[in-house]
Amino acid sequence: MIEIKTEAEIAKMREAGLVVGQTLELLRSAAQPGVSTGELDAIAEQHIRDSGAVPSFKGYQGFPASICASINDEIVHGIPDRFRVLRDGDIISLDCGAIVDGWHGDAAITVPVGAVAPELHRLLAVCEEALWQGIGAARLGGRLTDISHAIEIFIRAQGRYGIVEEYGGHGIGSRMHQDPHLLNYGRPGRGPRLVKGMALAVEPMINIGSRKTKVLGDDWTVVTEDGSCSAHFEHTFTLTEDGPWVLTALDGGTARLGRDAAAVSS
Repeated sequence: MIEIKTEAEIAKMREAGLVVGQTLELLRSAAQPGVSTGELDAIAEQHIRDSGAVPSFKGYQGFPASICASINDEIVHGIPDRFRVLRDGDIISLDCGAIVDGWHGDAAITVPVGAVAPELHRLLAVCEEALWQGIGAARLGGRLTDISHAIEIFIRAQGRYGIVEEYGGHGIGSRMHQDPHLLNYGRPGRGPRLVKGMALAVEPMINIGSRKTKVLGDDWTVVTEDGSCSAHFEHTFTLTEDGPWVLTALDGGTARLGRDAAAVSS
């Protein structure tokens, strides 16, 4: 079943989304050479709790931390560790979730650490723009895979990037992961209709090399099979008559989606 939210429930998700967006901006600034992923996790948990929210990730199916911190060839679900220290030239995916009054927000960014190779800057730029292309393709009355298709065709046009297939976006609301599952590839015009009250977390993951993945012995961390670097971006959004409202973007998506987003982000 796909959960359809009321306006009041979406408002609570916006509150949670703002906590997530603010937390990720703190982490973006803090992700510097010499900082450990454990320190980043502590920053995130303190800000989430100080904001009156609860970390979505901590304790979720046994996950031990408040964020996922995935470095270089780690795609998603990296476990923060006080001994894992960032180095100049790394890239790190920071994935964060928060709950306000039972309602979830979920988003992720991948950021450069210090001076990063040009091909990694481009990897990040392509992945982030693919996220916005996917959200921008969503319309009331459209289909779920309209989003998937927009993500894929943008990435394919940028070069030979591996689009991760085993993981993707998802419905979100009173639980962090709900139906429907959202692939980052596929033909348009398929899957559930996009209707008012749906909320989706869109999250493309792309690799410089092969799309193939494997899970490490901790049963959480997903890495690229060939050791190539990976990028991951995510936002939670809902649809209104005026277009997508990005609940985890501080401006509601205005800057990246244009005038329509401005109408719903106030």
